[in-house]
Amino acid sequence: MAGLAFLLFYVLFRNQKKFRKIQPGFPKLHDYWREIAYSTVAMAIFTTVPLVILHSPAIAPHTTYYTHIDDHGWLYFYLAFPIMFLVHDCYFYWAHRLMHSRILFRRVHLIHHRSTNPTPWAAYSFHPLESIIEAGIFPVFLFTIPIHTLHITIFFLIMIIYNVYGHLGYELYPKGFNRHWLGKWINTSVSHNQHHQFFSGNYGLYFTIWDRMMGTLRPDYDQRFEGTTEGIEPDQSMRGQSGI
Repeated sequence: MAGLAFLLFYVLFRNQKKFRKIQPGFPKLHDYWREIAYSTVAMAIFTTVPLVILHSPAIAPHTTYYTHIDDHGWLYFYLAFPIMFLVHDCYFYWAHRLMHSRILFRRVHLIHHRSTNPTPWAAYSFHPLESIIEAGIFPVFLFTIPIHTLHITIFFLIMIIYNVYGHLGYELYPKGFNRHWLGKWINTSVSHNQHHQFFSGNYGLYFTIWDRMMGTLRPDYDQRFEGTTEGIEPDQSMRGQSGI
């Protein structure tokens, strides 16, 4: 997913103005390699955690994992997805806030924040310890709500796609999306890009629910989103903002 996004936006369409780059300029080659290396390790960890749980004779029988959809019906099968993404967004928000604590930031989370102008390869560029913490969402699912094989597969796929979008470095949502009655609750690439650029605020993953509830949505987010989608250079869209 990251490779496809990188090929499209950083190679084939790199200089086309119809795609809205959030920050000017591009990282160095060594930044790409660092992101790829850490992401490779992270993806291995994310894959290993559920496999270890589900293939452990001592653990697997105690999980809520099931293999026949008829056990809980098709209605539950589909309703489980919004539950999973809402739960994951909550888990990610508070785990992310934890990563920004004085103890963990420099020792662990700084690896991810070395990508101040992130690319798709940065989506899972985590310290191994952070990868383990983030992969903790799988045991949360497997010990709380009934989880089918397809739940894990589809959830994992959508999680990767949205994380790649969040680190894309380009905004794909249209102008005005940030103020739409629904769009204002959806996290955007601009939102997460700001987090990488300024190291504070905008801690959510899929939604802005927790950022809005906890007052951690950056006050300049709307202006930055509008500036990006209107083609205004970042320094102009941020002009007059305090604390930047």
